[in-house]
Amino acid sequence: MTPSVFLALVAAGALGAAARAWVGATVLRRWPRRGLGTLVVNLMGALLLGLWVGLPTVPAAWLEVAGTGFLGAFTTFSTWMLEATAAWREGRHGSVVLEFTATLVLGVAVAALGFALGRACG
Repeated sequence: MTPSVFLALVAAGALGAAARAWVGATVLRRWPRRGLGTLVVNLMGALLLGLWVGLPTVPAAWLEVAGTGFLGAFTTFSTWMLEATAAWREGRHGSVVLEFTATLVLGVAVAALGFALGRACG
């Protein structure tokens, strides 16, 4: 990795983290349900990563910057697991299983959709 790609990766990560905080907060203001902001962020990230990977002309360095830097910081596995653990401890076991399964299934589906859209645009 070149120094310029590294610096771009760092900047993209900072922007991705800020975007995650903004989108998550915006979702929670409109629909105040714990976990919904994280779900929206993670599904948006899966769709965008699928789209980015599907584009045939994206240079590898930019895929790394956008995919690993921005979208890696934008999506949030750790928050998802923290929210699931809290819900499990509250006794909402069925809700946790449903949300966990839905997130995985929808995440793969929107990533595939993004990939198909990227291919269609290329």
